[in-house]
Amino acid sequence: MPLMWIFWFLVCCVLYTYLGYAALLWIFRKQRSWPAAPSTLPRITHIIAAYNEEQEIDVKIANTAAIKYPSQLVQHIIITDGSTDATVAKATNAPGITHLHQPLREGKVSAINRAVSAAGETEILIFSDANAMINPDAFLKMVGHFQFPHIGGLAGEKKVVADDLVPGKAEGIYWKYESWLKQLDSDFHTVVGAAGELFAIRRSLFAPIPQDVLLDDLYLSLMVCQQGKRMAYEPQAFATEGPSLSIADEWKRRVRIGAGAFQSLRLFHPLLNVFRYGKLSFQFFSHRVMRWLVCPFALLLIFIINILLVNQQINPLYVSTLVLQVLFYLFAWIGFSVAKRQKGSGIFLLPFYFVFMNLGMIAGLYRYLSGNQTVRWEKSRRAVLR
Repeated sequence: MPLMWIFWFLVCCVLYTYLGYAALLWIFRKQRSWPAAPSTLPRITHIIAAYNEEQEIDVKIANTAAIKYPSQLVQHIIITDGSTDATVAKATNAPGITHLHQPLREGKVSAINRAVSAAGETEILIFSDANAMINPDAFLKMVGHFQFPHIGGLAGEKKVVADDLVPGKAEGIYWKYESWLKQLDSDFHTVVGAAGELFAIRRSLFAPIPQDVLLDDLYLSLMVCQQGKRMAYEPQAFATEGPSLSIADEWKRRVRIGAGAFQSLRLFHPLLNVFRYGKLSFQFFSHRVMRWLVCPFALLLIFIINILLVNQQINPLYVSTLVLQVLFYLFAWIGFSVAKRQKGSGIFLLPFYFVFMNLGMIAGLYRYLSGNQTVRWEKSRRAVLR
């Protein structure tokens, strides 16, 4: 196949993944009415896995106490397995909260499994992170969706408060796009991956998560879909968190997510059977496989092939595409420099974070294949919300 055909095929892959897929969802979406509050509220369990979160835990406990839901129908569980700082003492003394702790650290997945096992009679499991602050009406907005039997889970919205941290501004831009895409996913059929900051599933659909799973939120979301149920999206239930404190912290997070993404592709590859899963297969392929497995390497090949095409023949079209790519990556480099110095903002952040995410996926694949990503990962430092 001539190089130019490979070049344009790869360009189309990238454009489809980030623009074309969203356009198709928008065209074929179904306008859904927001569910009214149910006449009878279900019993829910809210699980917070906290490992060495002494700086955030007081704010999280206060935030949890402010959530509007009948106290007799909600159980809040904070599990602090393996924590060695003041998190344990603070969680122990928190009123209205069930505290679970064991000295041995086995990872977040193990903690979640223990917490679910310890939960009392409950219909809905809601998960949130210790550093994510939830709006007071979130639970009331979330449970309304579970009136419909085809809904097995619900993704809340993630918001990043950037403040003056430049990496946070870049991450915030990305999450606005991702939230918009989640809404389109939900309107078309189902969300294909909730953010761990805030999501919920039916207790009846939960099964213990394998101990080696790296991304519990993605695993549980796809497990719900695999059982024939849908993950809905509720933008009026949102979790707010601070950004990574530095580029190095955000890089650790992106690489870990990348390793977990490729693990999820291996675990859930049966979802690509379009004859069995229909719309879900289309979404899983377009939103996940193309985003994670194809685009990071396509971007690299597009640049290399473009150079080869220009060397073969000075064609104004390919000279122009090469110049545009060079400018784009130059802007990304400037954005990296800006983010590293924690000064400035503007048009450079978007190309920077786009390249940053795709490089993180490539590094994540190496981390996953080499077996160096552990479930007891070192958390990235993030700004504390007050």
